[in-house]
Amino acid sequence: MDLLTDIFRQAGLRRRLLDQRHLRDATALQFPCERSMGLHVVTAGQVYLHSSSLPQPLRLQAGDVAVMARGCVHTISTHEDVGAVRTVALDQSWPLPETGASDDSPQNSLISGAYQFWHTPVHPFFAEMPDWVMLHAQDGPYPRAMAHSMELLQQELALRELGSETLVYGLLDVIFVLLMREMLQRMGEGTSCWSHGIQDPLVMTAVQAMHNDCAQAWTLDKLAHHAGLSRTSLAERFRESMGNTPLNYLRTVRMQKAMAALSESERSLEQIAREVGYTDAFSFSKVFKRTVGMAPRDFRRQDTQDKSLTWRIG
Repeated sequence: MDLLTDIFRQAGLRRRLLDQRHLRDATALQFPCERSMGLHVVTAGQVYLHSSSLPQPLRLQAGDVAVMARGCVHTISTHEDVGAVRTVALDQSWPLPETGASDDSPQNSLISGAYQFWHTPVHPFFAEMPDWVMLHAQDGPYPRAMAHSMELLQQELALRELGSETLVYGLLDVIFVLLMREMLQRMGEGTSCWSHGIQDPLVMTAVQAMHNDCAQAWTLDKLAHHAGLSRTSLAERFRESMGNTPLNYLRTVRMQKAMAALSESERSLEQIAREVGYTDAFSFSKVFKRTVGMAPRDFRRQDTQDKSLTWRIG
């Protein structure tokens, strides 16, 4: 099983393409994304990113990418001083110009996507991300896959031919996953975090085993044997590289999968308990409430209610 794909799936990944937006002079576009990660790709011109989590506005030019890992209201504008321009909320009408528009067509454009990881507490990979990550084209060429995807995205946005919408969605997803790989690599250079821990091939073997079969009655001895280590060695390597213990991480994996099952199915608590490694619904519910902050039935009820809210990506 692909580890990153499994993390996305269990975190309840949903995405919404926010389409290409054109900013004329003295214009700002507000993104109310408190509950989502955000991705902005500047396709033409120059814009400024404003957020309360940033010490100052950031200038982005064509080819630059901004990734928002913590949901927040933020604004993209044509000027560094956002107070000097007219702000338009994202949910208001924002017509797109026709292909081949006249010379007065906007010179500043970006395409954006919202990626929502609904099941909280989130996986450690998401929790350890910085608030914002910027990739600037001027800092050097992007990896080949990223550069090729960006080129294709620009092409489809310009042509708007049959099937372009499907291709734009797909390409934005490709860019998003490539960015997650880049963030894994960057964070993996640190210490005592999940992204660093999986750089150790033996720790990674134990992590992969828990994701592949969290219903297994894993013990420290079993995980150590699977990884080809003694229990003491696995515990030490796990703690030093990941800042966690193997059994604590196993609980995280189980709760992520349990939240996904509660959200996406009508299976009984007894069934879900067995699927994630607990012998009965009572012991499962006890751990779930301690970890998530509410009982499984309350989580399912709240999740069902929230699915009808406008900010929830379906």
